[in-house]
Amino acid sequence: MRKGIIIAFVIGMMAMFSTNAQKAMDKFMVQVDGLGCPFCAYGLEKKFKEFKGIKNVKIDIETGDFSFNYPAEKELSMEAVEKQVEKAGYTPITSKIERANGKIESSEDGKVALNPESLISKEVYVYGNCEQCRARIENAAKRINGVGEASWSEDTKLLSLSFDPGITSLEGVEKAVTNSGHDTKEHKAKNGVYKKLPKCCQYERVEK
Repeated sequence: MRKGIIIAFVIGMMAMFSTNAQKAMDKFMVQVDGLGCPFCAYGLEKKFKEFKGIKNVKIDIETGDFSFNYPAEKELSMEAVEKQVEKAGYTPITSKIERANGKIESSEDGKVALNPESLISKEVYVYGNCEQCRARIENAAKRINGVGEASWSEDTKLLSLSFDPGITSLEGVEKAVTNSGHDTKEHKAKNGVYKKLPKCCQYERVEK
């Protein structure tokens, strides 16, 4: 009788631990550029519904804050989340994960510390229209390791950069910018990426 009670207790504890493991959720927080309207938010949420088990989706259109919970056991990576944002047609600016085990991951963790004496300054012409364009262009450049500063002017269309040529190149930065949907004079964004930009950001393209 006593043995049966012990076995039942062990089975009960195992079931409880299994249930708790299933309930353990990682929290994801992403700053997203390009959310201009409720339809944009709907499109982003719909794309993330492809991640089965996603919970507590919250999107603030004004700030671009996007957060959700996802089962910890699935070990969803930051890279997968950022790629999903891009597949939805938007640009992830910063990302942060609060793992169920207490570990914190941030997109800023992998940035290389720069030596100011190694930086050079360059300017590159980037097509764009508005403040949303400015944020997208600058963030695309700043996400590249080796870039110190990036500032785009809506008036001149010039992106002013400081970067370490030993870590990255002007061409590398330009390609990152075009991947966000903005042409430069040397590189052109893919048509599909350009067409997913908000209407106010769809600048007049120059055929090369």
